[in-house]
Amino acid sequence: MIRQILAGVETEYGLLVADRGAAEQVGDAMDLVRGFPNLHFAGWNYRYESPRADLRGFRLDHLAQDPEDAKYDAGKSYGKDPDIRSDRVLPNGARFYNDHGHPEYSTPECLSLQELAIHDCAGQRVVHAAAQAFSEKSGLPVWVYKNNTDFHGASYGTHENYLVPRSVGFDRLFRDLTPLLIARQILVGAGKVGNESGPSCRYQISQRADFFVEPANAETLYRRPIFNTRDEPHSDPSRYVRLHVICGDANMIPDATARKVGLVKLGLALCESNNAPLWRVSDPVRAAQSISRDESYNFEVALESRSWTTAGEILESYFAAAENLLELDDDLRWVIDSSRELLSKVHSDFPSFSRKVDWAAKRRMIEAYLEDSGGNWNDPELRAYDLEYHNVDPDSGLHAALEQMDEVAPDPDLAKLEYYQEHVSEPTRARARSIAVTKFKSDLVDACWRTLTFNINGEFVEVDLPPEAHYPAQLADAPDVGTFVTMLRGVS
Repeated sequence: MIRQILAGVETEYGLLVADRGAAEQVGDAMDLVRGFPNLHFAGWNYRYESPRADLRGFRLDHLAQDPEDAKYDAGKSYGKDPDIRSDRVLPNGARFYNDHGHPEYSTPECLSLQELAIHDCAGQRVVHAAAQAFSEKSGLPVWVYKNNTDFHGASYGTHENYLVPRSVGFDRLFRDLTPLLIARQILVGAGKVGNESGPSCRYQISQRADFFVEPANAETLYRRPIFNTRDEPHSDPSRYVRLHVICGDANMIPDATARKVGLVKLGLALCESNNAPLWRVSDPVRAAQSISRDESYNFEVALESRSWTTAGEILESYFAAAENLLELDDDLRWVIDSSRELLSKVHSDFPSFSRKVDWAAKRRMIEAYLEDSGGNWNDPELRAYDLEYHNVDPDSGLHAALEQMDEVAPDPDLAKLEYYQEHVSEPTRARARSIAVTKFKSDLVDACWRTLTFNINGEFVEVDLPPEAHYPAQLADAPDVGTFVTMLRGVS
């Protein structure tokens, strides 16, 4: 059987506060997170975080900072790092915090693709609730956007995380997954009007493609790579690495979120079994940007052999290898079947394709506007329409409007979204975090992905949360924190 892969998605949200500018954004994001009105625990354990460690076996002296960000931060002090981040651990096991001026929601760790997609949607509701509370307190209109660019040269990320055995190693991961990461954007890109670097274009399928400059490194804020090499496992570092994927877009369509993650899980299953197809892309950065800008939808990719292939052929090679060499579970079967169906429709049935692919849904929306207005692709208002597609307010966002018009595949039903803002249903270590926040908050000292720390009779007790363990629902029956810790240490 294929190993179940624990995965999560962390999304930085664009923040706009009326009458406020970039110079106030970090403080505004801190206040927004701190004002989250619902149940939460404030206190994060940073002891196991190592953003400068590299999978290739060394440690960076420092991480590069965007010079534009540095201008706004010059001469300012926001306090110590925990104060700046203002972490909140939520009752569903998620993490909500400020990441340099962007409210960021990290889903709880999930096993199934549908569980992860619905937690990602629940995150939109969490951020929107925090924005509403901040607006009421400040008296200023506040908007949050689930996108990846402000159209002024700044990009903020949607990162995916996958738990992988350390024995796989960097070389194999980079070789086997980079072609897939380049190709998958044709099925999961979020779309963008125009460009922010390189030759001008009307429309792209990826919001992030403009911002990548290297095939691989550990940076996330500047000099961004296609393949991120940060070595921060959030678990036992002798056993695991956390594959930190930063080249994806923020998806509004839940189906796209599930597919985005599922494609990488498919690649990892082939990588771990040493069965991934071998593609030698001549220039990964240029290939990603070329695919993003290709309005012919042929999506050609240059290879080192001076020949070429297409993104569709790359994806199909992974599908065929998986069918021939792996025992597929239901999730990976769905990824292959649904992806093939979409690939068959990109030229022949674009309206059907656009129901499940954000870049296509947004493009059809903009083209409808142009047809009605008689405008053209040089219209500056198009970027406003682009941005409003990502507005998470269900009463005013354009993606929500397309849902109501049945132009795109809908979100999970509202009852489930409300449930998943406060609960986790899978037996992952997120359940332990959830119970700690909802039942033993007064005893909780700090939390992180890897551990929980409690105050038991004046003594600080740290409990490790092995990611491969099964955390049963019966943990919630613990009558006191001491029993809960004993039960946690007994999970298998």
